[in-house]
Amino acid sequence: MGGIRREFAKYAALNILGQMAYACYTVADTFLVAARVGADGLAALNLAFPVFCFVSGTGLMIGVGGGTRYAIARGRGEEYAANRVFTNAIYLALGFSTLYVLAGLLFSVPLARLLGADDALLGLTNTYLRTLLLFAPAFIANHLLQSFFRNDAQPSLAMAALITASVCNIVMAYVFIFAFGWGIFGSILAAGLAPVIGILVMAPALILEKNRFRPVRALPDAASMRRILATGVSPFLTEATSGVVMFVFNFIILRLAGNVGVAAFSVVSVLSLAVTAIYTGLSQGEQPVLSRCFGAGERASVSAALRDATVTMLALSAVIYAALSLGAEPIVSAFNSTGDAALQAYAVSGVRRYFLACPFLGWNIVLATYFISTERTRAAQTISLLRGLIVLIPMAFALSAVFGMTGVWLAYPATEALVALTGIVLFRLLKPKK
Repeated sequence: MGGIRREFAKYAALNILGQMAYACYTVADTFLVAARVGADGLAALNLAFPVFCFVSGTGLMIGVGGGTRYAIARGRGEEYAANRVFTNAIYLALGFSTLYVLAGLLFSVPLARLLGADDALLGLTNTYLRTLLLFAPAFIANHLLQSFFRNDAQPSLAMAALITASVCNIVMAYVFIFAFGWGIFGSILAAGLAPVIGILVMAPALILEKNRFRPVRALPDAASMRRILATGVSPFLTEATSGVVMFVFNFIILRLAGNVGVAAFSVVSVLSLAVTAIYTGLSQGEQPVLSRCFGAGERASVSAALRDATVTMLALSAVIYAALSLGAEPIVSAFNSTGDAALQAYAVSGVRRYFLACPFLGWNIVLATYFISTERTRAAQTISLLRGLIVLIPMAFALSAVFGMTGVWLAYPATEALVALTGIVLFRLLKPKK
């Protein structure tokens, strides 16, 4: 068990560090847009963000789904089957990338309107959306390669790629937004170039064949691709439903508090993305260990890895909520460059209420990854759908109708707590497959 604990600690620490770097980029990018473009820039970012969630979710679906199937196959000693998984993951990445690029070229303006951009925000939102969709192949390929390297016992390389890309992203965003004066276009251009840099960091290992996964001569296999998508659909749902929920929340908040309320929600959203990234790093740390041990039939090691992940999650949750709750005023002030009193009040209230969800959110992400890694994908999908759509949207409408903006903020922790209880029931009822 000591070996499993050390392996989990290594994977978890490296992935959390990498995701924290990504979170720092996200916060820094939003801060730079707020400082240069103001509340309209924040609102445009928030309106366009659902599409970013879909693009990122697609990359995670193919990467996590493919990486998990790859790790299980290697745990069983099936090397050719593992490489067939990688090959079909590449086919999926190419197909989805083509769809997103075509959407960016042909439908960015209607999409911006659909997301709620009025005449004041249409230009900013459309610029962000079109550039984002044209860079979709880079986002998807970066997620794919990072996941396979993590599952190929090279978490350090995946972390190096993520951290390098995130640091370069911050630097480029500052230069593009302030030095070049490109505003929100500079923000998304920097974000689009970041995964390209991440791919370049991993490229030498691919060129020198220091990895065990490689494409094989094979036509697209529909059954294999379905298994990849089924395994990875939970992280996709987590990301994609985040976008849907953001769309719904924007709709509710626009009616309650107008564009200022949406700007306040943008601050809460970017902090939420950063917090979720930390839990995602933890889950990415547990997944390769769980998948390998499950594939090898080491049930006791699977249980030990889940236990270590849960304890780590609870410790992180206590630290995160304490930092956000106590530091809510100065954190929000950093994004409120114009000193808007209404924005400050909405966002501070939001931070202190919204992030009561931390321990429940962390448990749901850790448990969903456990289910994915032990081939119980329907349970993982159930958790993702409940927390992303089925419970959260009705909860948001109901609580906002009764408590206004306070109800909007409380809908998230109430949903995560309810889904966490459901997850415990599923955990006790469902036994892992042999």
